[in-house]
Amino acid sequence: MRVLPFKIPKPKDEALVYQVDREKIFYGQLHQHGEIQISYIEKGSGSLIVGDSINDYKEGDILVIGGYIPHVFRSDANASDESVMYTLFFDYGSFGKDFFKLADLAPTHDFFTLAEHGMKVLSNKDEIIALFNKLSQQNKVEQIASLLLVINEIAKSETQPLSSFVYRKIYSDDEGKRMSNVFKFAMEHYHEQITLDQISEKANMSKNAFCRYFKKRTNKTFFQFLIEIRIENACKLIVNQPDLSISLICEQCGFTNIPNFNRKFKELKGCTPSKYRSQF
Repeated sequence: MRVLPFKIPKPKDEALVYQVDREKIFYGQLHQHGEIQISYIEKGSGSLIVGDSINDYKEGDILVIGGYIPHVFRSDANASDESVMYTLFFDYGSFGKDFFKLADLAPTHDFFTLAEHGMKVLSNKDEIIALFNKLSQQNKVEQIASLLLVINEIAKSETQPLSSFVYRKIYSDDEGKRMSNVFKFAMEHYHEQITLDQISEKANMSKNAFCRYFKKRTNKTFFQFLIEIRIENACKLIVNQPDLSISLICEQCGFTNIPNFNRKFKELKGCTPSKYRSQF
């Protein structure tokens, strides 16, 4: 399975790529590319790993992923409808190495700083979505103009980081395959009791070597990362299945006791599972 590096199929000398992904589900492989990615999720929901963190994505989300940040979209397993994502790919030097340094484009500088760790846009979404909805009817010049307007709107918006730490190195194919195997196993088996022996075997490494390897590339231990996956999935169950008891959600997400589940949930979400449910 060749997962890294991943290249956007961009024609030579083309500065901007507009792409529409229309699939039953997004079940991507871990990949990275030099281009900055701005995506609008028109339909679909699931999990998104960016750098060292796992996030959810859903209909209406606008996501920015910086160049060379490893990431993977994975649709919810029970997705029944079509998943649709509109994306603009470009890089900082697409329009000339000094283009975005121009004084006239100073309002865009915050965008590129925040893009380094990826971000989810929380405000001004209607304006940005309206710009995305015009792209399919535009020629290349008009799409470039729309890109600048999208960047400007995001720079003015409230945003939430997608990752707290990014390993600043382009992965080799072997590294990409190793990390992809680890992430895939964790996302498929988070509800089970995963041992260090199991996960280091998936990485084809000794236990000590794997622990060092994973910590260096994500700035956290594998089991810290696994807890985050479990909590994100617990959040989905809490919101989407209100009839499920908290104790059953605890069990289905791989926790062995309620006190530990409540403690870890509050550490990551700032409130207890019951309080989280009451917000929805």
